[in-house]
Amino acid sequence: MAMSTWFLLPALALIAGIMALTPLGTHVLRRGVVFIDLAVAQAAAAAVIWINFGGHLDSPWIDQMAATLGAIVVSLAIAGMARHWSQQREALIGLIYVAGACLALLGSSQHPHGREKLFQLLAADVLWVDLFSVGALWVCLLGVWVVNHRHWLSQDVLFYVTFAAVASVAVPALGLFLVFASLIAPALWIEKGVKPWIATALTSGVSLAGLLGSWLLDTPSGPTVVLTLSVFGVCALFYRQTESPHGAQ
Repeated sequence: MAMSTWFLLPALALIAGIMALTPLGTHVLRRGVVFIDLAVAQAAAAAVIWINFGGHLDSPWIDQMAATLGAIVVSLAIAGMARHWSQQREALIGLIYVAGACLALLGSSQHPHGREKLFQLLAADVLWVDLFSVGALWVCLLGVWVVNHRHWLSQDVLFYVTFAAVASVAVPALGLFLVFASLIAPALWIEKGVKPWIATALTSGVSLAGLLGSWLLDTPSGPTVVLTLSVFGVCALFYRQTESPHGAQ
């Protein structure tokens, strides 16, 4: 009973994160902006680090506001670049990611606990996720469901803003690497013709298996779950396609 109670919050966080990110991941692949997640998530992480160590402010609410602001600003910038320089958008997104990573490194270097904070934002230990973060992820899931159900994700501005909002919540809770894996792994299966709900359920199951594995092996939960999701995503390449890649919405 103690173990199941301990796993409840991280399990709920993983499931909510994957369910919220999967619809966004399919749009990311179809738009050809795969690295937008890394750039936007890195911007959110850099904003959190600078507000923590530059502004000497540290609270879940302030972290969330900083992450949201950083993610939305960069997401809208990417939307503008994609519209005006579509041929170079992936290169530009890559530069934004590198710039955000360097800003995060510079910010973390100014504080004795900066490296720990940066590591947490890159590969969070999901086992220690708090109730605030879990609740925020489920609110994001509800928002994504509404936006996706109304087919608003096909509109550029709404897609980028929604993506930024979800990333800004998911990165502090799950870490940048896990957010990227949760975004891309199920989307690869959907592109192979697997129904979205099946891909989401399978991804959730794999992530929970990774979480359990991290507990049994006494390894950091974030990187362990990312590795299991990465292997799962690569397996999609060997799946025999049974229907049109875009047949499942």
